[in-house]
Amino acid sequence: MEHEVFVPVQAERLREALADPVRVARAVPGLQQDAGTPPVSGRLKVRVGGHTITYRGTVRVTARDDGSYAVEGDATEARGPGTVKLALVLTLTPSDGGTTVTITGTTTADGRVADLPPDAVSATTGRLLNRFVENLAEAPETPQGLAEREPERETEPEKPEPEIEREPEAEVEPAPEAEPSALFEEEEQAPPAPSRANREDAVAEAAHARRTMIGRSAEEVDHAPPRGRYAPVPAPETADARATLRWAAPAAAVALASAIAVTRALRKRR
Repeated sequence: MEHEVFVPVQAERLREALADPVRVARAVPGLQQDAGTPPVSGRLKVRVGGHTITYRGTVRVTARDDGSYAVEGDATEARGPGTVKLALVLTLTPSDGGTTVTITGTTTADGRVADLPPDAVSATTGRLLNRFVENLAEAPETPQGLAEREPERETEPEKPEPEIEREPEAEVEPAPEAEPSALFEEEEQAPPAPSRANREDAVAEAAHARRTMIGRSAEEVDHAPPRGRYAPVPAPETADARATLRWAAPAAAVALASAIAVTRALRKRR
């Protein structure tokens, strides 16, 4: 066979794609790759006329010394004994606005496809080759291809940092130590710590205040007289009050005795 396909990309881009097996596998139209198999291998459904045939096989792409690429493949029918073998050569020719890919070689097949009309088989083959080359030109680059294309960056020698002249630090004289007598004077002036008895009295007064406030309204608490150390001191008794008590007590006793005597006298008369 001999077939030509024009794509609007540079020939170098096609060469990079043909050198990457992953991009070649993506370019095969309808290829379903199997896990754990080489990149360009798997299942391929081919529709010829009104018939669909599924093949399982492998394709290998090899660069040649003259700049062309050899494509070899073999496949067998998934449901039948039919086989297909490819032996093609891809030649890349730069042209205005793109690249022309010329495909030449031979194809042998038997089984179900041998019983189909030759025109239908030729049309299906040409359609597959067109789509393969077009997909190859549009296939995105893989991380492996990008890593190979990226040029090695020359590491620039590190420049030494300029030395900065620093001014000598001024010497700081240590502070004079305080004399022992001054230290003792400061310790003597410190206020004494509260004794244990005073702390216990303060805690007891606070507890008594909390017990008296519990269950009382805010108004009662506000108007209640203070207790404890803040309670009002009663007024001292005067001398006049003591003198009054001295003569009032005997007079009350005499009056009480007289009343008792009168009462007894009246009972006897009756």
